[in-house]
Formats: sequence, structure tokens, C-alpha cells
Amino acid sequence: MASHADFAEKLRPAPPDGATIINHERQRSDLDADQLGQYLHGKTYIERQHRILAIIKKEKLFDKSQQANLSRPDRYKLGLARGKRLRQLQDVHGWDDEDFLMAEYLVDDVQPYHLHISLFTAALREQSNDEQRAYWMPKVASWEIIGAYAQTELGHGSNVRGIETEARWDPQSQQFILHSPHLTASKWWNGTLGRTATHAVVVAQLLLPGESDDSNAKYTSHGPHPFVVQIRDTKTHLPPSSIIVGDIGPKYGYAPMDNAYMLFDQHRIPHSALLSRYSQLDARTGAYTKSKNPSSLYGQLTRGRAVIAMHARLVLARAATVAVRYLSIRRQFHDRDDPHKKGPEVSVLDYSTVQIRILPLLATTFALHYSGLAMRQLYERTRNSSVSDGDRVSDNADVATLTELHSTSAGLKSLATELAANGVETCRRAMGGHGYGGGTGLVQLNADYLSKPTVEGDNWMITQQVAQYLIKKVKERAHSLKSQALNKTEEYLKDYLYSRTREPKFRVLGDDAAIVQAFNWRMSWLVSLQNREMESQSHIFLPYSQAMLVSNFHAAISSSAVQELPTTTRTVLTDLFRLFALHTMDLEAREFQNSGAVSSDTLDAISDTVLTIMTNIRPHAVKLVDAWGLPDYLLDSALGRYDGRVYEDLFHRAHVLNPLNKTTFNPDYRNNEIVMGSGDAGQIQAKL
Repeated sequence: MASHADFAEKLRPAPPDGATIINHERQRSDLDADQLGQYLHGKTYIERQHRILAIIKKEKLFDKSQQANLSRPDRYKLGLARGKRLRQLQDVHGWDDEDFLMAEYLVDDVQPYHLHISLFTAALREQSNDEQRAYWMPKVASWEIIGAYAQTELGHGSNVRGIETEARWDPQSQQFILHSPHLTASKWWNGTLGRTATHAVVVAQLLLPGESDDSNAKYTSHGPHPFVVQIRDTKTHLPPSSIIVGDIGPKYGYAPMDNAYMLFDQHRIPHSALLSRYSQLDARTGAYTKSKNPSSLYGQLTRGRAVIAMHARLVLARAATVAVRYLSIRRQFHDRDDPHKKGPEVSVLDYSTVQIRILPLLATTFALHYSGLAMRQLYERTRNSSVSDGDRVSDNADVATLTELHSTSAGLKSLATELAANGVETCRRAMGGHGYGGGTGLVQLNADYLSKPTVEGDNWMITQQVAQYLIKKVKERAHSLKSQALNKTEEYLKDYLYSRTREPKFRVLGDDAAIVQAFNWRMSWLVSLQNREMESQSHIFLPYSQAMLVSNFHAAISSSAVQELPTTTRTVLTDLFRLFALHTMDLEAREFQNSGAVSSDTLDAISDTVLTIMTNIRPHAVKLVDAWGLPDYLLDSALGRYDGRVYEDLFHRAHVLNPLNKTTFNPDYRNNEIVMGSGDAGQIQAKL
């Protein structure tokens, strides 16, 4: 605890200090980080970030210095208060939706309102008919109601068709009766629902009177359907007696989020509760109709997965930024070739054993960026070419593209979230002892992001969809080699099947285009192999998704936009592409060799090539992370500070900010008092 005469205030880090080192790091590179950042994000994004950040930093409520010391109930209260203040600021400053999302991103503490502005809003917008939209969307936009999305259940997650909640149609009252027949039918994990929401889009099995395979049954299930349901009174905020709803309790991360459980007991809702853009039930006749438009099946989920992929690259960029800056400043041991050991110790990032863990992850942020962009653009093109009017798809809508988009999004979501989640932990470990402390700024990020490999489809489950799609396509190509390929995947499979008797052995060390060909050849070989041997191998999503990242990365660095950048920037981006691709190839060397895509001699040379590429990238590492434009307020990291004052900040957080150091404790085991002089003996037990 600080004394009245705090001599620590006069102490400074041993020279050279972090600020000096980080400035030197930037001076050794002629890369224009600001220009690269504008190319990556766009001028509008950067301007928005600066404008919103200036407003957020003035608000005491958004100070991050003590939030890690709060209990979970207090984190929820803080999250609710922050969410309210953000909405107030939106009204005050006239923020649009993108401004609000930027503010939420910068505050970086998931608010209990998050599912209202994301899944609930998207579900109503995408699944409501025109009349329902006209009624609900103004209420949603004004926050007159607060909504959640209730699909996942205690007993079913990825298998949506298996959910147990029932919505039984009652023709006499012209109402649906929501019911949870089993404990496992409890809605579970649904964010914003636990303590915050007044309404929810509830996904339930639609049960209609009619014939069934079971002669004793009076109702037939027509599968899961969305219903908009009021779950709490808008004035008292209490649920009706026919609904049980609450927060599920502590979890790995997302402390402010009220993830929920919810059960129904014969709860009645009106006919208008069925969201009827794609499925309709005539209240008078009981006639049921359902859309056959593929975009209704793939659109919303695909968009969500594209957003997740774009988010993944910023999450990994945050971890890489902290690691690169800190490991550039941190010095350990003298150069072994220096006989006098009088020079400065070696920067940790100069060790090849550290570079191989960090620099490929830095390259991965760019790979994820370009594939996320490509996915978003493909989604928008596909959406714009389809007519979402119920049963019809326009002549311009390409069903083959829709199905590939669905498969591609599933594969990209799985790989992107795995790369980001694993990458954050790799960065943490690479930073040694200080990497375990709260000064990294990665503690909450690491815990929160662990949810992503399982939300929007568990990664292991949705990769089966990718495998099924690929095996289906290779079968179709095998039977119709001469027919026109309808998309890139079919084109690669067709090329492989035409010439699979040869081993191309692409010259990947001398030709960047050959790298792309090698990845797609290996993917096609594995798909063809699994088609012949075992049709349920979900792991073939990995070569498919890796090939997608490599193909999109190469297309980006070959584009006219990159060709207009300065020479240094173009060279570094090309090196990043080669590092990502060749490092990945080195990890998967056996498959590249067995497929005939790359010769064993070439594979043997890849490790040395990767080391050379990392040597080329190393001088630009700090400026490359600078280009992502992640402000110190967002990073909240002593180790990753832009100005390099690592050790000063670490000590300040421990010595000045830590509330534990402001209390004098009584450690004498013979006295039950905890805080010295407080007389609080027994109070701890009373609270438990």
C-alpha cells in the first residue's frame, strides 16, 4: 500500500525504456501504417472510430480501471447502466446504427441489451411479414420493447429440429399454446432474456391438428417456427405465472450478459405471434403454407457467420497488437555472439522461436480480413439478386451460389473462430509471466471469445454440413465432368477429377498463384478420397476453409487496389500472404505430399523459407499492428500501449489502482477479524 512519502514515484524503468524502444521500432520501417489502416478499414470507419471514441472517453461510466474487480451481479448492473447510457448518447448525438455498434465495440463490455440490437432485431426484420414489420420494428428501434432470441434449449443446441418447446394451434380460440413438455425443453443460453428482455422471438415446434404416423396423436409437427412473445410486463417487468424465466448464473466470460433459462406452462399467444414472412397459417381455415425460397433458409444465418468472421480478425488483431508491441519492448538475455555481453539484451520478438508463434498470427489477421470481406460481398450480391417474396426466386438468383454461400459461411465461421480463440491464447503464452497478468488486456477478451466456437452453430457440428456439401459436389462432378461448373468449388473439383491421375507438384516457392492451386488441389483430393472411403468425415472442412482463406488473400494482393499502394506496403502484404500460406502448408505437409500437390523436396525447404519471410516482416511488425488502428482505450492493456510505457503502467495498476492494496488486513489466525480494526469477525461466513 502506498505510504505518504511514496518513493516509487521517482523511479523509472532501466534504459532503454519502452517508449524509446517502440519509437525505434517504428523508425526502422518505412511502412505507412496510417495509409495501410485506411486501406484496410476505409476512411468512413476510421472517422467514425475517432468521433465516437472522443465521446465515450468523457463518460466516467465507461472507465475500465475497476471493472475486473467487480462481482458478477455488479457486472450485470454495470452492463445495464452502460447500455442505457449508450442509448441515451445515441439520442443526444443522433448516432445511426453503425455509430452505436462502434460505441459498443469500443466500450468492449457486452451489454445486456446486445441481443436486442442483434438477433432479435434481425429475426423480426427477416422473418416478419410486411404487416408485422410495420407494427414491431418501430417499437424495436425506439427500445419501447427489449427483445431476445430464444432458440437454444437445455437439451438441444445445434440440432434445431430437435428442440422440444411446442406451439400448439387451438382453432377454437385462434391462439397458439406455448408449452415446455420436459425440463430439457427449457430455453437456455439465450442472452438478454434472463433479466432484461420484455419480449423474445421464441423458436418452437409448430403443432397443427391433422393426421400423424402415431394413431393416438391429434397434432402433426411442422418443424421449428419463430413466434414473437411478450415474456414480461412492460411496467412491472415481471413474467406471467405461465412463464418461468431467469439468469443461468456464472460462466467463462460475458459477465454482464444475462444468459437465460425459460419454461412455458400452457402459455397462450395470439395468431399474429407467428412470424409469417416465409410460413403462413390461415386462422379461419387452418391451412398451412411454407416458402421454398432458398434465401429464406440461408440468408440470416449466413450473414451472422460473415459478421463473426469479420469480428474474428479484429479479436486476433488485438491479441497480436499486444504481443508484438510488448515482445518488441521486452528484452531477455544477451546476444550469444557478443563476447563482452555489454550491449542491450535481445528483444524477445527477435527470437525465431517467438516469431514462429506470433508473426503467422499477424499474417492470419489479414487472411481473415480478406475472406471476411469476400464473404460479406458475396452475401450482399446474393441477397440483392434474390426476391424475398415468399415462394419465388428471381431468374437472377443462383441457387448453386446460395448453397455454396451457406457451406462457405459454415466453414469460414468454424476456422475463423478457432484461429482467433487459439491465437489469443498463443499470444498470451508467448508473453511469458506478464502474459498471465491482468495488464495484458486479454483476460476478458480471452474469456469472452471462448463462446464463439460454439455459438451460431457449434464448430464440430456445422463442419458436417460443409463435408456433406463437398461430398455431394464431388459426386455430381464425377457423373457430369463436361457440364459447366456453377461456382468456384465445382470448378476446382472438376479440374481435379479431369487430371487426378497426375501429380502436379506445384512450384509453391516460386509462384504465388501455384500456392493457391496447391491448396485447392489438396482440398479436392481429400474430398474425393473421403467420398470413396467414408462419407461422414467432417474434418474435410479444414482444407476447404484453408483453401478459401488462401484464395481470397491472393486475390486481394493481386487486386488493383493493392497495386496502387506504395512498394513497401505491397511487398509486406505479399510476404504476409506467403507466410500465412506456407506456414499453414508446413503444418499440413503430409496431406500436400500425399495428394501430389507439392513435392517432398519443396516441403522440406518450406521451413527455411518461412524463417526468411519472418525476417523480412520483423522490421515492420509494430507498424503492421499499428495499421489495425486499435486505440489504447479499447485494448486496455499495459503491455500493448501505443507509447510503449509498459512497466510504468503495470506498476501503476498494481500500486495505485488495485483496491486490494487500499485495505489493511488482519492475518492472525487466532482472530476471526478480516479487515484490521473493523470488528468484522464472522461477516464473511454470514454472506456465504
